[in-house]
Amino acid sequence: MVHYDMVFIHAPTVYDFRKKPIFYGPVSDVIPSSPVFECYPIGFMTISAHLIKAGYKTRIVNIAGQMLADEKFDAERKIKRIEADVYGIDLHWMPHAHGAIELAKIVKKYHPNAKVEFGGFTSSYFYEELMQRPEIDFVMRGDTTEIPTVKLLDTLSKGGDLSEVPNLVWKDNEGKVHNNGVTFVLDDLDDVIFDYGVMIKSVIKTLDVVGSLPWKAWASTPLTSVFTVRGCSVNCAECGGSHDANARVVCRKKPAFRSPKKLAEDVANIHNYMKAPIFVVGDLRQNGMKYAEEFLNEVKELDVDNHFVIELFSGANAEYFRKVDRAFGAGWSIEFSPDSYDEAVRLALGKGYTNDAIEKTLPAAFDSGCSRFDLFFMNGLPQQSRESAMDSARGAKRLWDCVKKDDNLFIYNSPFAPFVDPGSRAFEEPEKWGYKLRARTLEDHRKLLDSPSWKHTLSYETIWMNRDEIAETSYDAAIVLTNAQLEAGRISEEGAKYRNERTEMARGIMHTIDEALLLDDPEERDRRLWAIKEDGYKLMDSTITDKNDLDWKTGSIWTNAPRVGMGLLRSFFHRV
Repeated sequence: MVHYDMVFIHAPTVYDFRKKPIFYGPVSDVIPSSPVFECYPIGFMTISAHLIKAGYKTRIVNIAGQMLADEKFDAERKIKRIEADVYGIDLHWMPHAHGAIELAKIVKKYHPNAKVEFGGFTSSYFYEELMQRPEIDFVMRGDTTEIPTVKLLDTLSKGGDLSEVPNLVWKDNEGKVHNNGVTFVLDDLDDVIFDYGVMIKSVIKTLDVVGSLPWKAWASTPLTSVFTVRGCSVNCAECGGSHDANARVVCRKKPAFRSPKKLAEDVANIHNYMKAPIFVVGDLRQNGMKYAEEFLNEVKELDVDNHFVIELFSGANAEYFRKVDRAFGAGWSIEFSPDSYDEAVRLALGKGYTNDAIEKTLPAAFDSGCSRFDLFFMNGLPQQSRESAMDSARGAKRLWDCVKKDDNLFIYNSPFAPFVDPGSRAFEEPEKWGYKLRARTLEDHRKLLDSPSWKHTLSYETIWMNRDEIAETSYDAAIVLTNAQLEAGRISEEGAKYRNERTEMARGIMHTIDEALLLDDPEERDRRLWAIKEDGYKLMDSTITDKNDLDWKTGSIWTNAPRVGMGLLRSFFHRV
């Protein structure tokens, strides 16, 4: 049996979700992964790359993905059979608060002498609470923990002093907790290794394809990413990745950017392995137009055949899009999240651009060569009444009218769910932003995740809408949006009818759960909850949207096999 120095394990939201009558609703309708949130963070790959370079043996195990892919998959048996000195479990996104801790318990059950380390944004926020749990030995705080993790393994393997490992929270032999502080915060990302070959080589070595995939559908519709930045210059009130949240949670006072040259090298690295879309994370203009232009010029010289996806944090003009079009010869798309069509709501969030800016951005993008434009609205925001939320759905018709009939503009509307991000301004000062929080501690959130319906999982209400209103408005807005799409000639009558029927079916399941929870008889309550599990499971991927709209149809990973082989050869000879 292979023994690893460190194994990275990704948990589902709730363990074991397959044995619970949970109706997830539309909480993940606008992201690639399912409501189980089986997508592991990019840190698994970057930390692995640094450990491998230092001579350590690592492995990535996506327990959530395997549980989702196979209802008979035995997570305990899998964990029992994987031997390692350190098991790294991500608690990066808050929805993993239940599953991550349950997996830590399983690791300790079968590997009592191994160390369990937690990392990620949520771990960095709730590190004190996590360290009170007997199954957790370490919490690694911060957002650039690649080098500190290498230092941790060096210290463990050589018997050094753990107090010298930056960013580490740890227990001594008597169980006393020590906090080394967040002292390692990179000013730029040029020394971070982003190498998709790590994942590919892991698959080849372990023959564990499903356990290594970033999320369930990744093999058939792969999407890769390059990261311009960690941290953010924007300060959206509800966002746990905002400027204020970064300062509060991971001690990042300013964004750390990856240089245009290194970012282009990341593009070349992905291109070597696969012809998959490349999502450029972070608005390229965030570090100034000079930065954006340098990167676009570097990529143009590479002449890659990958499709690109860029983000916008505000409106943009035709001049910028023409530069984008010249760089991305194989096509490009845009992701843009105004969050609300109500300018007062958007201003309250911290997004200072107007509807006019959005309406000018759309035709400018398509006229300059944009292949597809995804635009996202949410329900449950500060200053947002039910009528305001419905106006966002109604406003979609005006936005579709801004562009040509054959322009691929996709507009989504979903609830702000399930939690207000810890560390965000809205979480820290809820009254100021009109929120009434139902969860403050990690344990509070863990308990909410075990609820039978997404509505009951919501960690908040607002002074403008309670939980019932947020849920009902989300379904009502979905129907208005679908009908606006039909009126705009962008969906067939049959497609609109099918989508609206699914929305009403989902609403009916939510109501059935509400009625069951009022029953005094626990056996009858459980019987009714289990009776709707199968129907709820059928709706988990596309509740109020058609999730297939989110996919870039560029071929499965298996069509990239020859390129993967050549990429591995290049990697070998480069290393030699």
